[in-house]
Amino acid sequence: MIGVVYLGNNPETQERLKYIPGRLVQYTTNYKETASACAPHVRNEHFIVFYEQNVQAEDITAITYIKKRNKNVYIILLTHQLTLDDRKMYQKCGINDTVDANASITELNKKIQFIADREGMLFDDAPSKHRILRFKIPLWKRLFDIFFSLLAIILLSPVFILTAIAIRLESKGPIIFKSKRVGTNYTVFNFLKFRSMYADAEQRLKEVAKEAGNQYAEKEEEKEEEKDHQSVITAPLGEEAEMMMMDMGMESDMMISDDEVMLVGDDFVVAESDFNKEKEEENNNAFVKIENDPRITKVGKFIRKYSIDELPQLFNILKGDMSIVGNRPLPLYEAEKLTVDSSIDRFMAPAGLTGLWQVEERGKGGMMSAEERKQLDITYGQTYNFALDMKIIFRTLTAFIQKENV
Repeated sequence: MIGVVYLGNNPETQERLKYIPGRLVQYTTNYKETASACAPHVRNEHFIVFYEQNVQAEDITAITYIKKRNKNVYIILLTHQLTLDDRKMYQKCGINDTVDANASITELNKKIQFIADREGMLFDDAPSKHRILRFKIPLWKRLFDIFFSLLAIILLSPVFILTAIAIRLESKGPIIFKSKRVGTNYTVFNFLKFRSMYADAEQRLKEVAKEAGNQYAEKEEEKEEEKDHQSVITAPLGEEAEMMMMDMGMESDMMISDDEVMLVGDDFVVAESDFNKEKEEENNNAFVKIENDPRITKVGKFIRKYSIDELPQLFNILKGDMSIVGNRPLPLYEAEKLTVDSSIDRFMAPAGLTGLWQVEERGKGGMMSAEERKQLDITYGQTYNFALDMKIIFRTLTAFIQKENV
């Protein structure tokens, strides 16, 4: 249940709020009055407070008071423009969101509806059934992870020692490579591997990627050719957008349709459909693999071929960052591209050392699209059990020698 309160004295804003459909807005003129208006009369009643920006010192006092007195409020600052420092200051004192002071009735209503639809996520005292779900690893799986990882670390300790010596003898740099990875519930942790590349490998990633190519990305030549054939830009353009197009060398006599929306940035004008298509391609190409990577050391090639470089992740498993079997934790830049609704389920599952797509990929000779991998991750998260985990572990142990150098 969401109530709406306005704190301010702008008659234009008051007039717009009167026409919010299905909402009875309470109008207040001082912060103590607002705090009283936001006192819940029924259980789990929440309030949206539209706060008209005034003098910053007075605003901070008022917002802090409202927040301390009411834990059930979502405060939206009505403002024209904020500097970065001002924004931080307002956020620190309790502002949850900002809206342009001249926002239309439609924009204000959309904001209210957005908050109402996510009431269980945005308010701490919302009913638990509406809270955002988080994955919790089952007890049987956690106990198995602890037992298996401890046993493996003890049995493989000679391999750990020999690998560490070999890495140190061949090249300078740390023996263990740490990278930030995203696992279960989008949790970020330090992912451990034996270093298999030269110390400056990450600095050369872009250059190597251009030379070696991405197994999952479309060829740049095809993209450029497709762009060359796009001779029509559709959408009604404002004067600013038309001038920007002229500055960018675009033709002024292009065909324009009223059905398309144009997105205008600092240095580009693009049809919304083309922008969405490009974003979809980026999401489909989220997984990056480089063939015959020249950044890899000689020792690195050997330990990668036999998956020895993955062994330090047994300590991640022991710590609880990940499991023996699950969906592979992803680098930050890959996980960021998989935050759309269709991909979230892969993170609501165990993160693991090996998983369903790894054994299926080897069965396909190492060739699998990003979409296939994602769907297998989702499938595992929805169907995993002890028998499936044992099957994946067995297939991993019998097929750990990679047939390709990736």
